[in-house]
Amino acid sequence: MTGHERDVAVLGAGMHPWGKWGRSFVRYGTVAARAALADAGVDWTDVDSVVGADTVRNGYPGYVAGATFAQALGWQGARVTSVYAACASGAQAIATARAQILAGLADIVLVVGADAAPKGFFAPAGGGRPDDPDWVRFRVLGATNPAYFALYARRRMAVHGDTSEDFALVKVKNAAAGALNPYARYRKAVTAEEVAASAVVADPLRLLDICATSDGAAALVLCGMDYARSRGVTDPVRIRAVSTVTPTYPRTVLDLPDIATDSAVGAGSAGVGFRASIARAAYEEAGLGPEDLSLAEVYDLSTALELEWYEDIGLCGEGEGAKLVREGTTALGGRIPVNPSGGLASFGEAVPAQAIAQVCELTWQLRGAAGERQVAGARAGITANQGLFGHGSAVVAVR
Repeated sequence: MTGHERDVAVLGAGMHPWGKWGRSFVRYGTVAARAALADAGVDWTDVDSVVGADTVRNGYPGYVAGATFAQALGWQGARVTSVYAACASGAQAIATARAQILAGLADIVLVVGADAAPKGFFAPAGGGRPDDPDWVRFRVLGATNPAYFALYARRRMAVHGDTSEDFALVKVKNAAAGALNPYARYRKAVTAEEVAASAVVADPLRLLDICATSDGAAALVLCGMDYARSRGVTDPVRIRAVSTVTPTYPRTVLDLPDIATDSAVGAGSAGVGFRASIARAAYEEAGLGPEDLSLAEVYDLSTALELEWYEDIGLCGEGEGAKLVREGTTALGGRIPVNPSGGLASFGEAVPAQAIAQVCELTWQLRGAAGERQVAGARAGITANQGLFGHGSAVVAVR
C-alpha cells in the first residue's frame, strides 16, 4: 500500500489535564477516553477494539491497560490489546490500532494511555533484577534520568558550542506556548533569568531545564477512511505514518539504560543515529519530508534534548539547533513551531500517555482548533520521541 492507502482517520481526540492529582490512572484514562468518544460523535458501544498503553508503576491493572479501560468504560465485548514500550508506548498503541483497521479487523478503535507518576524522578520498580538494564544503570551508575539528560547537554556544549542560555530559550518558548494550553500542568510564562536562577539539578541543567513527572491521560478514536466518509466526515485529520523502528548497529553514542556503546572498530559508523532514523522512517512512509511540515511535537525531556530533536527530524543541520531557537524559528509564529502544546516542559511525563498526547495536539492544530496557540495554515506535522530499550516513536499526521 502507498502512504495514502495506509491513512487512518482521527475521528476524536481527548485528554485529561496534566498535574499531580493523587488519583488512579484508570480515572484519568476514562476521562480522556470519554472526551475522545464525544469528540468523535461515537458511542462507547460502537467501539470494536481498545488498545491501551500500559503503565508499569501502578499495580496489576497497569499491565493490562486495554482491559482496564474497557472494564472502566463498561464491558461491551470489544477486543483489547495492551502495549508497553516505555515512552514510545503511545505510538505503539497507535500503530497497533492502525494495523487492526487496515487489516479489516475493526472499524473503530479507541487508543488510551494514562499514568499516575511518582514524586521526583522515575526509578525502576522494586526488587533486585540484574537482568534489567534499567535497574542496573541505577544500581551501578546511580544515573537518574536528569543525570542522563545532563550528559547529553554537556555533549552538545562540547561538540556544538551550545550554551546554558541557549537551553533556557527552549524553556521560555515552551512555557509561553504551555501558558495557552488548558491541558498543561504549568501555565505560566517563564523568563531566561528565572531559568538561570532555578536550582542546579544535574550540571549544566537546572530545575526549569528538566521536565517533571506528572499524572495525565490522552486518547484517540481512529477509523478507516471509508468508515469516516460513511459517517459524513470527508476531510478528517489523517495519520499517514507511524515509525516504531529500533536502533541500527553500531551505536557509538551512549544511550541509557545501556552503560557502554557498541564498538565501531570492526563495523564502521552506522551513519544515521537512532533518533534521526526514527524520523527518517516516518518521512519515507508518509512520502513527505521536513520541508513539508507545518509544526512538530518533540520529546523535550530536557531543554538541551529538544535542540537535538530539531536536527534529528531534519529541521536543520547537525549542531544548528540552537540557532533555530535563538532566531525564533521554532516558536509560535515562527517558520516551524515546535512543541506548540508547550511540550513536556509544560506537561511533565505521564509515560503511556505522552506519545498519544502529541498526536492530540497535531489533531487540534490540523483542524484549526488550537485556539491561541494555533499554527496558521497547519497542514502536516510530525511527532517524535524515544522509549528506553530501543523503542522509536514518530507519527506523521496530515490534513
